Amino acid sequence: MSTDPAAELPFFYGSISRSEAEHHLKLAGMTDGLFLLRQCLRNLGGYVLSTVWNLEFRHYSIEKQLNDTYCIMGGIPHSGPSELCEFYSKDPEELGYALKKPCLRSPDTPIQLSLFDTLKDKMLREYVKQTWNLEGEAMDQAIISQAPQLEKLIATIAHEKMSWYHGKITRQESERLLYCGKQPDGKFLIRDREDSGTFALSLMYGKKVYHYQILQDKSGKYAIPQGKNFDTIWQLVEFLKLKTDGTITVLGDACVCKAAGRLPSLPTTRRTGPNGYTPAPRVVPVRPVPADHVLPMDCIGFNPYHNQDEIRKFSIKRNKLFIDDLELGSGNFGCVKRGVLETELGQLDVAIKVLKSDNEKLMKEEMMREAEIMHQLSNPFIVRMLGLCNAESLMLVMEMAACGPLHKFLSSNKDNMAVEEIVNLMHQVSMGMKYLEEKNFVHRDLAARNVLLVKRQFAKISDFGLSKALGADSEYYKASSAGLWPLKWYAPECIAYRKFSSKSDVWSFGITMWEAFSYGAKPYKRMKQTEVNSFIESERRLACPAKCPDRMYALMLECWKYEHENRPDFKTVEETMRSYHYFISKKVKPLGAAAEPDV
Repeated sequence: MSTDPAAELPFFYGSISRSEAEHHLKLAGMTDGLFLLRQCLRNLGGYVLSTVWNLEFRHYSIEKQLNDTYCIMGGIPHSGPSELCEFYSKDPEELGYALKKPCLRSPDTPIQLSLFDTLKDKMLREYVKQTWNLEGEAMDQAIISQAPQLEKLIATIAHEKMSWYHGKITRQESERLLYCGKQPDGKFLIRDREDSGTFALSLMYGKKVYHYQILQDKSGKYAIPQGKNFDTIWQLVEFLKLKTDGTITVLGDACVCKAAGRLPSLPTTRRTGPNGYTPAPRVVPVRPVPADHVLPMDCIGFNPYHNQDEIRKFSIKRNKLFIDDLELGSGNFGCVKRGVLETELGQLDVAIKVLKSDNEKLMKEEMMREAEIMHQLSNPFIVRMLGLCNAESLMLVMEMAACGPLHKFLSSNKDNMAVEEIVNLMHQVSMGMKYLEEKNFVHRDLAARNVLLVKRQFAKISDFGLSKALGADSEYYKASSAGLWPLKWYAPECIAYRKFSSKSDVWSFGITMWEAFSYGAKPYKRMKQTEVNSFIESERRLACPAKCPDRMYALMLECWKYEHENRPDFKTVEETMRSYHYFISKKVKPLGAAAEPDV
């Protein structure tokens, strides 16, 4: 799970108010250039730089940009809050003075957590469990992979867990609740405004209840009319506890909702599918979120986790399956077509692997084996088989991955696909392969062509035609014959001895990484297989792709150790990918967006 990039800074105080920041600066001596960093109460992921100059306090808002850089209004974007403060300690031009001395927290002054920070981890787990019906390791994998988007989404609905949020009640009901019991100034609650889709603040002062609209602008920010804008409702409430901003008094005691702490209710929506039909409702996030922040698991092609056993039937009736003429791909087995599966939970977009009629007898047994393997697998980063349909042809019905194979997508998006995004996708592949390793399965055909994209940020491993389940006491599988194998992706022991294991899949993962960081290039291009064998035997390896980070190429080389016992397992590979994924996500190249000051 992601952590606050400022958490390790000794001059970061967390969620403290402006007056508290000024108090700390006073105690530290009020020298010119004295500074500290605190969380911004208005902008998610943002900070405030509080400084001293000429015995005056100055506060600058540091906003987190869409590309995960940080900047002060009109300033240069920086990869993190630490880098920003270091820059302003050397360059006095933008502020008019340089940061000279950090106001360090004393040993007995811990970082102050915000209201959201204290609830975040529990809310993430509750949301993932409710939305996708995930638990245990699958839940951890989903949170690890999608932490930044999840945290932003959770923050926008966090108010629904707060004691002061009462949901959809009338103005009259809010007044009745506020008049019940004690009636101190500042007693308040937040409610949904009737039939408007917005919120209202109901506030007690002088034994009278005042009502304030909470407006939402086009960018999604919330405010009391003529007041400051906030990313979330709970941030607005926390700010109004400190000072009035269009309200008659600051917020005090919450009028507690009896249902406080319940999970947010998830509404449904409808979409129009092909041929004019309208699918059944699908679960979506509670509040609309910008397209950039929709989670991969919320996209149309992602197989819903709700009651998945009701969806995943080994045998599917033909009248429940609608097949489009559009081909998504083809191979020796036949072709893959787009389709729609009708289930008790609604209609789902699916991919249908259709066996060719002219070689059905030869391929039917292999497809059945593939179906049996896929039916046993249940992981967010593996394409799910929904069932088999035996009608005019044998058809394997799988969830849709609309963006297609990884190598083709990268080849078509060389100019707008950042290295950070490739690291994210390959981390997801490593999590899927770690799952297979734990289940004692070898894939035997891991390659960029068999990594499918549900959307730009979400990858799934596919094509289990060559996969094998290892025996409980066996570390490898030995093939009886060579067949049509993807040899350029195979480890030396696979070619020489026909031995396959999770460690040989690790070798293939290294080749797949090389393909990804080469933006879809073919490995060992123009080399014949005999030349590839000699190349590997002579201890040579594929060169580092031009844009590939050193740490990622170092991992490839680990995956390509000649002796299989010297290669890392997928548990180690995934840990390495995860560590680098979070490191590099905080080092995004700046785009030059500006922020607004807090002065």
